[in-house]
Amino acid sequence: MSITRRTFLSATAATTALGPQAVLAQAEESTLLAHLNGLLTRNPITTLENLAAIRNQSDLSLATSLIFASRFARGDPGAFDSVLASLTGADHAGWFEWMLWQEQNPQIASHLVYYEFKRQTLFRIDPNWERFLLPQYVAPDSMRIRFEELTWGGVVLDGIPSLDNPDLITADEASYLLEDDLVFGVSINGDTRAYPLRIMGWHEMFNEVIGGVPVALAYCTLCGAGILFETQLPSREDPLVFGSSGFLYRSNKLMFDRQTDSLWNQFTGQPVSGPLVDSGIELAQRPVVITEWSRWRADNPDTRVLSVNTGFARDYGPGVVYRDYFASDDLMFPTLVDETEHRQKSYVFGVRLAGGAKAYPLEAFEGGRVINDQVGFHNLVLVGDAASRSVRAYDRGDLEFGQDLSADGVTWTQTEDALVAPDGRRAPRVAGHISYWFAWQGYLGSEADLWRE
Repeated sequence: MSITRRTFLSATAATTALGPQAVLAQAEESTLLAHLNGLLTRNPITTLENLAAIRNQSDLSLATSLIFASRFARGDPGAFDSVLASLTGADHAGWFEWMLWQEQNPQIASHLVYYEFKRQTLFRIDPNWERFLLPQYVAPDSMRIRFEELTWGGVVLDGIPSLDNPDLITADEASYLLEDDLVFGVSINGDTRAYPLRIMGWHEMFNEVIGGVPVALAYCTLCGAGILFETQLPSREDPLVFGSSGFLYRSNKLMFDRQTDSLWNQFTGQPVSGPLVDSGIELAQRPVVITEWSRWRADNPDTRVLSVNTGFARDYGPGVVYRDYFASDDLMFPTLVDETEHRQKSYVFGVRLAGGAKAYPLEAFEGGRVINDQVGFHNLVLVGDAASRSVRAYDRGDLEFGQDLSADGVTWTQTEDALVAPDGRRAPRVAGHISYWFAWQGYLGSEADLWRE
């Protein structure tokens, strides 16, 4: 059953003077919605009775509703597997595997009742989500992602609270940090700051003004990517302020802006639903680096550091947040991954510029390394060290840099803003970020290059 936004909205709108056929169709949809809701009761017998009723429909378009319900239903998951197998002809076990099947089969349209069933179920978890999931926002051709692949991340709206203009302290005052603690290092217009990953893992977002520039660091712990976005748009008077919605798409967080309640893809910096979905906005990136605290402090002695006094009760100890996930090769949420060349949670450094994008395996920087390369229309030099998960990219122009950062007969000095020659020439810094391979490959794989030796 293929439906468009127009038919979806007309079917979900309040109607008057319905004809006999429309009344019958509405009654059938109400009955079907009741069966779907019946899957989520506490009584396993009731669940099986409703599963049988749905199975008797023999309607493939109900598969997505069953996959969604299987995550929340009580009782034997094998019963859902059996009905899904009868509808689809596929053989899988459990919600995770069926979600992968669903991603592989985008041609299978959802039944009209799916949208209301999913909305109602999610609102039971958090009624505050209604503002993101209005019927006109989730209609089939309204979102820039598939509503079927929007999943609950296990927390409610702002359950992972953002840090908005948080308290900062001096490097000397940051006695809580260990030498090898990893930090996000940011420097804009001489304003240099460090945000430890052991704190940011609990918050996944800060909204700040750094060096006079409004920015947000969107950190998706699930995909290993912290991306620094500019939040002041030419079309708006005030900068956008972002938070975490509690939703995921292909194991990547969906953030939202507090001004319009649009949902955004954290990895691309683009709105995917809501009032800004057709705006054409793509947030500009700023450089950010992950590195060890001892190295950041040595290179930036005047840095300020995020305080542990965030206003939230969290265990900010080393190695606490997401310990098991970071130590595992597995993903927490389903998404298809091509592991032909790299494991799904191998780290890469990604650069996106005019004319192209490219990912560099972090392992290429083992022992510290300088790589000269080209991305799109730009000649770059990348300076990295895999041990500290650190990579910085610079626009090298026509120069070729050696492993000692020598070029044109002189040795250049590395700073957060540029590589600087003794005579004052500069190779400016270029934005890029670390991420897990699955996220880069999943969002940019077909549009990006992969660096190889």
